[in-house]
Amino acid sequence: MLERYLPILQWLKVYNRSTLTSDLVAAMIVTIMLIPQSLAYALLAGLPAEVGLYASILPLVAYAIFGTSRTLAVGPVAVVSLMTAAAVGNLALQGTAEYLAAAVALAFLSGVILILMGLLRLGILANFLSHPVISGFITASGIIIAASQLKHILGVDASGHNLLEILMSIGGHLDQLNLPTLVIGVSATAFLFWVRKQLKPLLIKLGMQARLADIVAKAGPVLAVAATTLATWGMDLQGSGVKVVGEVPSGLPGLQLPSFDADLWQQLLVSALLISIIGFVESVSVAQTLAAKRRQRISPDQELIGLGSSNIASAVSGGFPVTGGFSRSVVNFDAGAETPAAGAFTAVGIAIATLLLTPLIFFLPKATLAATIIVAVLSLVDLGALKRTWDYSRSDFAAMLATILLTLVEGVELGIIAGVGLSILLYLYRTSKPHSAVVGRVPGTEHFRNVDRFEVETCNQILTLRVDESLYFANARYLEDRIYDLVARKPDVKHLVLMCPAVNLIDASALESLEAINHRLKDSGVTFHLSEVKGPVMDRLKRTHFLEDLSGQVFLSQYEAWESLGNQTGCGHTDRDSNKAKATA
Repeated sequence: MLERYLPILQWLKVYNRSTLTSDLVAAMIVTIMLIPQSLAYALLAGLPAEVGLYASILPLVAYAIFGTSRTLAVGPVAVVSLMTAAAVGNLALQGTAEYLAAAVALAFLSGVILILMGLLRLGILANFLSHPVISGFITASGIIIAASQLKHILGVDASGHNLLEILMSIGGHLDQLNLPTLVIGVSATAFLFWVRKQLKPLLIKLGMQARLADIVAKAGPVLAVAATTLATWGMDLQGSGVKVVGEVPSGLPGLQLPSFDADLWQQLLVSALLISIIGFVESVSVAQTLAAKRRQRISPDQELIGLGSSNIASAVSGGFPVTGGFSRSVVNFDAGAETPAAGAFTAVGIAIATLLLTPLIFFLPKATLAATIIVAVLSLVDLGALKRTWDYSRSDFAAMLATILLTLVEGVELGIIAGVGLSILLYLYRTSKPHSAVVGRVPGTEHFRNVDRFEVETCNQILTLRVDESLYFANARYLEDRIYDLVARKPDVKHLVLMCPAVNLIDASALESLEAINHRLKDSGVTFHLSEVKGPVMDRLKRTHFLEDLSGQVFLSQYEAWESLGNQTGCGHTDRDSNKAKATA
C-alpha cells in the first residue's frame, strides 16, 4: 500500500551503480538544457528570471518521490507559463510583489487540485479532452508564445493577451526598434534552429561519438547564452538599449507558505483547474509514450499526485506552476535515464547553478531568452493537423479550428474552455443519432449484416434492427422514432428484434424508452425481443421489471433468434434481399 503512493520505494530496491551512471549522464544533459529554458519560461510567465530556477529544484525532487514515470522531466513549460501569465496578469501588474504572490498561490492551488484528483482516482478525466482540441490549443498557444517574444527580438515595448493584441501592440511600437537587439535576437534564433537540426549530424560526420555529439548539440542554448552575454558585456550593448536580465539574486530560495487569501484563491480557481488539467494531459501523454517504448507502465492516478506534489513544492520554494515537459522528457529518455533519480540529480545541478552562476547572467540579453522560447515552441505548432483532421472527421476539425481561433483571438483560457465544450456538444450530437441498421442473415452462415450493404436473407414477419451505440438519454427518443417508423412501413411484421452487440450501457432514460417501445409494439400486435445483450447490461436489466414485462424473449445470439422466430412464423422460405454488397458492415 505504501509503495503505491511512494513509487520511489519500488525502483530504489533495484538501484545500482550502472543505473546511477545512466541517471547522472541524463541529468547532466537535461540540466544544460533546463537552465536557459527555466530562465526564459519565467520571463514568459511575467516573473523574474530566478523564479524559473526556483521552479526547477524542489519540484523535480518531489516528482522523483511520488511520480511513476521513469523518464518524465518536470519543470516550467511554455504552455503552462503562458497560462500563468494570462491568469495572474488579470489580477496584478508584472514586476509587483502581488504578481509573484499570485503566481505562487496559483502553483499551490494547482497542486492541491491535482492531489485531490489523484486521491479520488480521477486520472480518467484526461480522456475527456479530445486530441484535436488539445492539439489545436497547443498549436495556438505556440503561435501566441512565439508572437509574444517578438517584442524582445525587436527591442520594443508591447503587450497583449491574444495574437491580435500582441501584433497590434508591436506594430504600434515599431518606431522603437533597437538595431543591436534585433541583431542579437535574429542571430540567436538562427543559431538555435541550426543547432537543433544540423549540429549533431555535423559533429558525427566529423568523427565525434554520437553520445558526445548529442550533449554538445543540447548545449546549444547555453552556447547562445554565453556568446550573447559576453558580447553584450564586452561591447557595452546595454548602453545602446539592449535589454538584459539584470541582477539575479544568488542563493537558494527560502521555504515559505503561499498566500491563503480567500478572495485570491477564488479568482484563481478556474485558472488553476485549467492549468492542472492541461498540464496533466500534456504530462501523462508524454509519460505513457516513453514508458511504452520500454514496456513500462505508469499510473495516471499516481501521476496526478506526483504532479500535484511537484506544484506544491514549487509554491513553497517561490516558484510557479510546473508539469512534465515534452522536449526535456524526450531528451531525458534518449540520454539514458533509468529512474526518476535523474530528475533529482538535475535539481542538484540547477541548485548549483543558482548558487554560483547567477552573477554571470546579469548581461544576458532578453532577446536571447526570447529566441530560446521561439525555437522551443515552434516545434509544438502543427498546422498540418488541420488538414489531417479535416480529411478524417469534419466534426473534430470544427472543434480543433474553433479552439485555435478562439485561443488566438480571445486568449488561452476561453480557447480551451470553448474547445472542450464544443467537443462535448459534438459528441452528444453524434451519439444522439446512433448508427443502426436493419439486418438479415448472410446465406449459409450464422452472421447478420446490413440489408443495404449485403445480399442477405430476410423474413417479412421478422424485423431485426442492430443498434451500434450505447443507449442513453441523448439517443433514447431517436431509437423510439426509428423503431416506430420501421414498423409503420412494414405492416406484415410480427416480431421485432433489437440486436445489441455494441450496447455497453442502457441508462434510466433509455430503459424508459425500451419500456415504451415494448408497450407500444405490444398494442400493435408486434412482439418485442432482444438479442446479444452483454452481461453487465443484462445484470442491470434484471434489477428492473423490464424483463418480466417484455412481450418477447432475450436471445443469446441473433442466429438463435432467427431460428426460433423462423420456426414460429413458418419462414422456411426466406426472401433474398437484392441489394449487393457495398462495403464491410
